[in-house]
Amino acid sequence: MIIVFGSINLDLVTKTPRLPIAGETLQGSEFFTAAGGKGANQAVAAAKLGISTKLVGRLGDDNFGQQLRRSLQATGVDIEGIVVDAATSSGIAVILVDNAGENQIILIPGANKQLGEADVERLKNLLPKAAVLLMQLEIPLSAVSSAALAAQQAGVPVILDPAPVQELPLELYQSVDILTPNQVEAAQLVGFSVDGQETAAQAATVLRQRGVGTVIVKLGEQGAFCATESESFFVPAFPIQAVDTVAAGDAFNGALAVALTKGFSLRQAVVWGSAAGAIAATQAGAQTSLPDLDTFQSFLENNGLVVL
Repeated sequence: MIIVFGSINLDLVTKTPRLPIAGETLQGSEFFTAAGGKGANQAVAAAKLGISTKLVGRLGDDNFGQQLRRSLQATGVDIEGIVVDAATSSGIAVILVDNAGENQIILIPGANKQLGEADVERLKNLLPKAAVLLMQLEIPLSAVSSAALAAQQAGVPVILDPAPVQELPLELYQSVDILTPNQVEAAQLVGFSVDGQETAAQAATVLRQRGVGTVIVKLGEQGAFCATESESFFVPAFPIQAVDTVAAGDAFNGALAVALTKGFSLRQAVVWGSAAGAIAATQAGAQTSLPDLDTFQSFLENNGLVVL
């Protein structure tokens, strides 16, 4: 079983020809709502690929929260770990997407911000059955750090997506098995530009020196660079026409966790992540863009690969 400890949001999405600059008003072309939040997205990404997945998080006692619970259940995510918090609202994300598929996102965390030690205690009770713990940074950093330490003590591998990026305490690095920043996040974590394989390798070295076992730098349309103690390698991106990249990174992490849970090698897992991210980028929306197993298998086979 994969456990995801993270955020649950309703996405409020506006399509616009290009992203606005400060002080500018643009006319958009489309508006819709969709279930989102990095925690929920990654849980759905894993569940849709056929692995038992439980999400531990919080929602407000409101219409958005009810809508999100129904949506998660419909995709096969186990929602028993979700607490309904009557004292706050459900989280939302305001998302702008341009014609090239690039995006800007503003988060209002709501109930996600209330995740704390009580939730970590609930998580601890689930860890004995977990193959992987998957986390992001849309919930309080203190809760992420406590959960990572609990998983480490329980012998459960931790995958951390450091987004939205922020400075991380050294003890969190040391509790994380796999860190998966994109190139922007990697650059902010290490303090220099990351724009390709060479600089990704340099960033991975810096991050590994802080205590992380494995670093995977997601380089968007270029591919993904992975470094461990014993090896490093690059997986080129699959050629696609991007429509909306909003959940591509979440698709990557969900598929990465699934592949590792299935016992695939790290290299195979990175290929799986890259494939899932590519598929997600060709569809609009967050969770609606995440591939099911049939779609995923067809994509791999069409690219000369086979799902084992």
